[in-house]
Amino acid sequence: MAAAAAAAWGRRGGSALLRGAVGAAPGRACSSGAPVRAPSAAAQELQSSGRGRFLLEHAAPFSAFLTDSFGRQHNYLRISLTEKCNLRCQYCMPEEGVQLTPKSELLTAQEIISLARLFVKEGVEKIRLTGGEPLIRPDVVDIVGQLYKIEGLKTIAVTTNGINLARLLPRLKEAGLNAINISLDTLVPAKFEFIVRRKGFHKVMEGIHKATELGYRPVKVNCVVMRGFNEDELLGFVDFTKDLPLDVRFIEYMPFDGNKWNFKKMVSYKEMLDTIKQRWPELEKLPCEASSTAKSYKVPHFQGQISFITSMSEHFCGSCNRLRITADGNLKVCLFGNSEVSLRDHLRSGASEEELVQIIGAAVGRKKKQHAGMFNISQMKNRPMILIGG
Repeated sequence: MAAAAAAAWGRRGGSALLRGAVGAAPGRACSSGAPVRAPSAAAQELQSSGRGRFLLEHAAPFSAFLTDSFGRQHNYLRISLTEKCNLRCQYCMPEEGVQLTPKSELLTAQEIISLARLFVKEGVEKIRLTGGEPLIRPDVVDIVGQLYKIEGLKTIAVTTNGINLARLLPRLKEAGLNAINISLDTLVPAKFEFIVRRKGFHKVMEGIHKATELGYRPVKVNCVVMRGFNEDELLGFVDFTKDLPLDVRFIEYMPFDGNKWNFKKMVSYKEMLDTIKQRWPELEKLPCEASSTAKSYKVPHFQGQISFITSMSEHFCGSCNRLRITADGNLKVCLFGNSEVSLRDHLRSGASEEELVQIIGAAVGRKKKQHAGMFNISQMKNRPMILIGG
């Protein structure tokens, strides 16, 4: 058994780790000033942290570098394409806006594809493009097309505010996009303008209908529920799933820099569920995958379904399989953590693929068991949501 496990490990990263542990290049510093460990140190950390032992004890042909010290295998990567957005959602962007990173410091399309290939080679099967608003990036269709060519990548998804979706979706689908999440926090046009500080409600609705027309199943609609803003629309959103193949996902309001998070504004999953069950007591619980962030339900005979993202009241850290790369090339192993490593800096200073994999592995190895809890998160310094990429 141990021999089989060792062979599996060697096929994906284990042998590279042992090679890289000897004679590795000296470490380089991130542009932020944060130190990045030399590959040899990363290799030593990977071996001594217990992750090597975990993989030897479990015959899993998954990359050592994308498996953390708690055995979580990270096969889902979210890449932010831009920090810019054509909306100003209150829960995402501070009212005063954000200081944008100079274009020269953002990842190029070639760098995005290079990193994507590296992660897929190590076991990532799903990549989601985020922002900012990813569909305002001029080369987004080309990026999707390049991702589609990567062998082993099963899913290419996008999270969008929907403003440009109807116009771009036919080309995106042809390029290889096969999953869509659309942000929509209200079904009332006037309230939409208040929440996002811009016009565009009808364009978003047009995008949702275009996605269903082009055969996307389901079309996921992300709704951040905030007390005093839109909690009175829960039933309307459930009814929205009656005749359309939607998965409306109610997301608990989460604290990020500048969004003035307040516990009193957060509507918990259980409160939302109780409200919906009063109207539809026959609501059915649906099965879900082990790594799913959503608790899913369906009203019998409705075409679509609803889900709850319970990041605050019932976190799902134990089954987390996600990693994030920000638009400026930093790897974040936790949405709510403030620890980052610049892959861009290493890439631009000529790091080999083997060195990059070891740097990624060390960062994944430092991932904590769970986030700090909503009250502690609200006091932590972190990026605004728009600069993370969701």
